[in-house]
Amino acid sequence: MKLSMYDAAVPVSIRAMNNLAVILEKAAAHAEARKIDPAVLIQGRLFPDMFPLARQVQVASDTAKYGPARLAGAEAPAYEDNETSFADLVGRVRRTVAYLETLPKAAFEGAEDRTVTWQARGKSRSMQAMPYLFNHVLPNIYFHVTTAYAILRHNGVELGKADYLGPM
Repeated sequence: MKLSMYDAAVPVSIRAMNNLAVILEKAAAHAEARKIDPAVLIQGRLFPDMFPLARQVQVASDTAKYGPARLAGAEAPAYEDNETSFADLVGRVRRTVAYLETLPKAAFEGAEDRTVTWQARGKSRSMQAMPYLFNHVLPNIYFHVTTAYAILRHNGVELGKADYLGPM
């Protein structure tokens, strides 16, 4: 069976986002149960020069929606990056999943032969679609979801590998 670009991009991104939503919901419950100001966790970082939790979630969400959209030749919705609560962050992640669920498998036919161009840090970048997905999109999703997990775990949220991996 041949692996399609759709199968490599969309279900994988949806899974990562769904698992991130569960992690964030556990963090919200943790903060409430322990009477911790949620802002402490939402602005938490692993190191001063790293993004805080909120930005990690925003970048994971953006990568999860823009990556597959570019492969499909679609226009992903832009979000404002104004989330200040766990409910806001979970809502963003859930909107990302809802968007990904609208991408038709047919739009990915022939995607492996496309060149993807995007803007990053004020520069235009281009890559062939397959290396873009496997060397840029998926590693970035995993990096930011993992970092969000690590920030919360570092701050005492009771999470484990099963939370990161999600249901099998």
